[in-house]
Amino acid sequence: MCLSIPALVESIDGEMAIVTVGGVQYNASLQIVDDVGVGDYVLLHTGFAIQKLSEEEAMETLEIFKDFEKLNKELDQEEKPISK
Repeated sequence: MCLSIPALVESIDGEMAIVTVGGVQYNASLQIVDDVGVGDYVLLHTGFAIQKLSEEEAMETLEIFKDFEKLNKELDQEEKPISK
C-alpha cells in the first residue's frame, strides 16, 4: 500500500521542487508529473510528486487526514487504563 499526501509547491529549480506539508518543507522530484508550477498542489510520495491536484482536492484530502488524526486521538483515550 502506498501513502501520498498533498503538498504545496513553493519553488521549482529544474526537475526539483520545494514543497510544504503542514508547514514542513520537503524536496520533491517533478520528473513524473508534467505542467507543475509554483502554487500548485501535488501528491507527494517518497520524495516524488506523483500527481497534480486541484486545490479543492488537496484541501478535501487534508481535511480527511485531520479527521483521522482526531479519531486516532479519541481511540487512544479509550484505550488508556482506568486509574484506581
